[in-house]
Amino acid sequence: MDEIDAGSAGRGKRRREQTPLQRALGLLVRREHSRKELGRKLKARGLDAEAVDAAISKLADEGWQDDTRFAEGLVRNRAGGGYGPLHIRAELGTHGLDNAAIEAAMATFEGDWAENARELVCRRFGPEGPQELAQRRKAADLLMRRGFDGSCIRSATRYEAED
Repeated sequence: MDEIDAGSAGRGKRRREQTPLQRALGLLVRREHSRKELGRKLKARGLDAEAVDAAISKLADEGWQDDTRFAEGLVRNRAGGGYGPLHIRAELGTHGLDNAAIEAAMATFEGDWAENARELVCRRFGPEGPQELAQRRKAADLLMRRGFDGSCIRSATRYEAED
């Protein structure tokens, strides 16, 4: 299709090639990205590694890219989606964050991991929670896959409905 797009009428047939800075900013306006993730995405599009690193540094200096803000948002999002602390820590690690940044982000979580686990179990198994051994095993497997630790799993699978 060599036709002019309706949105680019009057500007020619091809869009002007975006700079690494423009592409990075385009990704950041959609959602937060870690520095590592942003670099990986831009380099995968064939952009020069040095230009990408310079663009990301400029955006970080100007406050557009912030690993701390990214990490805090990821903790909030994943915890709200029913994931536990082990899963979230591992995911933060894949984004190139060091242990101090991961711990700082995890400390921003204001909820109770055991309560999150219980809520997930109640959504899946009803308000009474798992009653039979087979159901408790399924609930425990679910919570393990979601990254909850042993104490949260024990608490959630032995959950008694409140009166």
